[in-house]
Amino acid sequence: MRRKTRNFMLGKVGVGSDHPVSIQSMCNTLTSDADATLEQLHRLANAGCQISRVSVDKDEDIAALYRINAESPLPLVADIQFNAEMAVKAVDAGCAAIRLNPGIVRDEDMLKVVARKVISSNIPIRVGANAGSLPRQDIERRLNRGIPREDAIAEGLCDAAYLQCQKLEQYGVRNIKVALKCSDVRVTVNACRRFAAMTDYPLHLGLTEAGTPQRGIIKSAAALGALLPDGIGDTIRISLTASPEEEIHAAVRILEACGIRDAMPEIVSCPSCGRTEIDLFGLINDIETVIQEFKASGRQTNLKKIAVMGCPVNGPGEARDADLGISGTRSGELIIFRNGEVIRQATREEALKFFISELEK
Repeated sequence: MRRKTRNFMLGKVGVGSDHPVSIQSMCNTLTSDADATLEQLHRLANAGCQISRVSVDKDEDIAALYRINAESPLPLVADIQFNAEMAVKAVDAGCAAIRLNPGIVRDEDMLKVVARKVISSNIPIRVGANAGSLPRQDIERRLNRGIPREDAIAEGLCDAAYLQCQKLEQYGVRNIKVALKCSDVRVTVNACRRFAAMTDYPLHLGLTEAGTPQRGIIKSAAALGALLPDGIGDTIRISLTASPEEEIHAAVRILEACGIRDAMPEIVSCPSCGRTEIDLFGLINDIETVIQEFKASGRQTNLKKIAVMGCPVNGPGEARDADLGISGTRSGELIIFRNGEVIRQATREEALKFFISELEK
């Protein structure tokens, strides 16, 4: 069951429990470079991204945002870290939402100005609390009371975000989304569960500083896998030290693995063994590329499961429930099968062409 939250629109994307969980990323281009930022936004959109953040720190960023917002395929969230005045300017430039960090934006008068601006423009605010921005004395005070460090940080995140949300509510802001982030999986899960039980604000899930794809995807999957199946989470970002497009591919797969999105098709493959007589790793990469390009072009398939196997044992045998499959043979050729029945045997190049034609059916 999905946790019930308030709902609102972020550009053309619905946020909240009445809408599907959406995927977000953040541009790593200079926002002042409109050409580079727009090029990246189009790549992100093609990969499946639905919302993107952009850093907004100076007037050069604001100047570029007018064009970027006009031409962007995605709604943009202005990430405000150092100067809350930039939030007002970003709204004027057309941004669909504002992100504020309660650990940095503490000027009450400026917060009121931002609140009035987003209300008049009917756009949401994301309150993003990070463990690194929490006051050290606040954590120390909890530790001195005997609270374990993980719980102390989780409580600190919840309190910081809740306090800012209440201030915004006092100024009339209702469309609020909250992110509680740490690089620690257990702290992040703990904080999100606590906050979900306290409020009806939509939650943005993810780890901060998750790391390289090899580490970051696993850590993110562990955190989101503990929350999404319990109905907690309304938007997600897989923060990686990599290109933003890699974040989107990982996010899609995590949503599919958690049953939040239907893979259509799910791709399964065997780990290979001594019976494998083909380049299985190269084959699965080819098949995933074909499926990715197929879906990116806007085409759809009614195939629910595709199998890529190394040998006939795992091919039409163990993968007989696959709607469509491709497998190696002892001769080095490939066989194509549907529901366990072999329908073609050919060389690698011919088999791939036939596989694509079957996919397109």
